[in-house]
Amino acid sequence: MANKIQLTNNFPDITQSNELYERALKVQKPVTQTLAKGPGQFTKGVAPKYLVKGKGSHVWDADGNEYIDFNAAIGPVSLGYAYPAVDDAIRRQLEDGITFSLMHPLEVELAELVQQVVPNAEAVKIAKTGADVCSAAIRVARAFTGRDKVFCCGYHGWHDWYIGITSRNAGVPQATQDLTYTFEYNDIDAIKAALDETVAALILEPFIFEAPKPGFLQQLAEVCRENGTLLIFDEMWTGFRVALGGAQEYFNVKADLAVFSKACANGMPIALLTGRADVMELFNSEVFSYTTFGGEALSLAACIATINELKDKKVPEYLDQNGALLKDGYNQLAIAMGMDQYTRCIGFNCRSMVTFTPEAGNPLELKTLMQQEMIKRGILWAGFHNMCYSHTSEDIDYTLLAYQDVLQIIKEAILSGDVKSYLKGEILEAVFRKVSNYNIKPKSAAL
Repeated sequence: MANKIQLTNNFPDITQSNELYERALKVQKPVTQTLAKGPGQFTKGVAPKYLVKGKGSHVWDADGNEYIDFNAAIGPVSLGYAYPAVDDAIRRQLEDGITFSLMHPLEVELAELVQQVVPNAEAVKIAKTGADVCSAAIRVARAFTGRDKVFCCGYHGWHDWYIGITSRNAGVPQATQDLTYTFEYNDIDAIKAALDETVAALILEPFIFEAPKPGFLQQLAEVCRENGTLLIFDEMWTGFRVALGGAQEYFNVKADLAVFSKACANGMPIALLTGRADVMELFNSEVFSYTTFGGEALSLAACIATINELKDKKVPEYLDQNGALLKDGYNQLAIAMGMDQYTRCIGFNCRSMVTFTPEAGNPLELKTLMQQEMIKRGILWAGFHNMCYSHTSEDIDYTLLAYQDVLQIIKEAILSGDVKSYLKGEILEAVFRKVSNYNIKPKSAAL
């Protein structure tokens, strides 16, 4: 019988997931279209590999096992799975068509709505994926400034200009790799020392889990302006989640350009680039960035419905309040159980992450153990709390009860000195992110 959400479950039967995976290995390379959803991030032998249904904050795998989901489809689900207001908007548009031979009125309606809520949205460009709008922002920044180099901090997609400076850079020409540099978050002095007349754009996630130091983002905007470098906020995670207008609204700072995708359409594929009118004007003549499906109407309808729900239901405030209950509740449990020297939950309330200290041991082994035990208790867990509007107080209460059980197991495993012996499946792979190994160069070396 398939597992329900209860503390007394056995490990889930994942027979159908495993059969699908074996079929996939014969025809797909790679087997996953999104690295964070792939088998390397979910312990083989315990975790399901395929989901077939979602409703609210719950999902069901290919074998019928039910879970509370704190992954939110790796970010896009801001309201909840199969959310009625969004799905109704999709159905209404589906009756009239999906993609057309001319522009669709919803493009105008969406752009007007985005302009109302995003602080720097003098103009709006619509695309399909986060990587697309990141690359469009870099290209237009280079065209506007007449410069080539880029400073970046965070994860910005799979295109050559960014992925060339990561460990997965095969196929990217060296000349392209040499144009991008990374910097450490919150290190304004290093940025000031490195910026010069060759830097077209500085792009960063306004925060990942670490909060900006007081004034950091404002100083960043000022030094970029003084240097003639365009400041780009990658708001894939912060946009429409930390505040309706994203980090720009939350921290009261404007970027020259900003990019969004996750959260704004509750799972439908769409991406937005917003920014200064004089910069965005170059897309009309000098800079090429177009795609057949940019005006696909189901996603436009979903995006409009989602933003209106986020606004009308005050969803960012809800995510903050409920996320605090979960984050603070975890940390209180860790303290009460004498585990605070080994683990804590960090980040902003709308998106927090469970971490382990060096004293605890191998972090991947510990994450694997926690994941296997949370999955056993009906929680699809990957280390994060990506909050959505459908997460209820009952979900949070239950999750904290599960954490109470699991932290006791984690403590026992740490004290035993042999965490690996507690594992039922394979150890997780390291998350692929480029947020360290900083290679920013001072002006004299960057020329």
